[in-house]
Amino acid sequence: MSAPRPPSSRVSLRDVAAAVGVSHVTVSLALRGDTRISAGRRAEIAAAAERLGYRPDPMLSSLSAYRQAKKAVEIRSTVAWINQWPDPRRLRRFQEFDAYWRGAHDYATQLGYRLEEFVVGKDLTPARLQQILLARSVRGILLPPHQQGLNLPEFDWSQFSVVRFGTSVAEPRAHIVTSDQKNCAAMAYEHMWARGYRRIAYVSAHRFDLNTGGNFRAGYLSAQDVHVPLRQHLAPVTLSEENTLADARALKAALRKARVDGILTSLGGLSELLTRLDRRVPGDVGVATLSLLDGHFDAGVDQNSQEVGRVAMATLAGLIHQGERGVPRYCRRILVEGRWVDGTSLPLRPA
Repeated sequence: MSAPRPPSSRVSLRDVAAAVGVSHVTVSLALRGDTRISAGRRAEIAAAAERLGYRPDPMLSSLSAYRQAKKAVEIRSTVAWINQWPDPRRLRRFQEFDAYWRGAHDYATQLGYRLEEFVVGKDLTPARLQQILLARSVRGILLPPHQQGLNLPEFDWSQFSVVRFGTSVAEPRAHIVTSDQKNCAAMAYEHMWARGYRRIAYVSAHRFDLNTGGNFRAGYLSAQDVHVPLRQHLAPVTLSEENTLADARALKAALRKARVDGILTSLGGLSELLTRLDRRVPGDVGVATLSLLDGHFDAGVDQNSQEVGRVAMATLAGLIHQGERGVPRYCRRILVEGRWVDGTSLPLRPA
């Protein structure tokens, strides 16, 4: 019988392995959620590790990470990017979303994963998608934004680690990574105010505000609270995304009634609407966009979307590594800070 371990000594992988009757390599793989170890065995090993009080040695973990960083990374597994847009090609025509992909793809490669798009539609049903992912041992899923939500009935999310980009996909409930939208809008308003604009209108689309949880709108309204008395607040101008004649009329009326000198917008087609109304930018009105990638104005917010993609992939890799699958008890929201960029569409306005 071996001598009892001194109370101060650290429990090792070999201690856990001896308690379960397996190799220390099996213990290491099991605690990382590796699917080559059966679910039952992983649960047994996790229980033994908890019972013995095993905790990873942070110095060894750091050394391992350093050694891995010095090696050429071999692609070991696939991570799924689910696309259920009616026209799948439209998803990455939005440059913000394409930047999500590029950030996630590049970081996935660094970690030894391959990011692969799976287009769900008539040629790939949700049931068939699940069969393919499980057969290929795919355990991680990224859910990019969807204008009309995501509909995967009877898909068993408990088999996968999942991260959502933003709030447009309501189900499944999963951890979210997105830009700090409220702060982006508030920051933009502050910069517009500092450049001399006082009658700043927020022009957006109903679907955009719905899909972003009203976060950009909230940032605009909170910034007004700082600078403008409540009775002088400007109501957000909500249009469609189709640049209709009704949109042009509504925008014209709002600009005239509120004597607007600056516009903060999420609309990619605002430039076309202003041209239809014979409003010159920046001669008649200054404009800042909430998306430099998709807004078609050169002043506004860089949402740092490639970094959003990188952080989403890092978060997903952590979930896979820890064996956290399915809908979490508590969802986390990770917000990535944007930055302001000056441009010709919003020059300094004389006092």
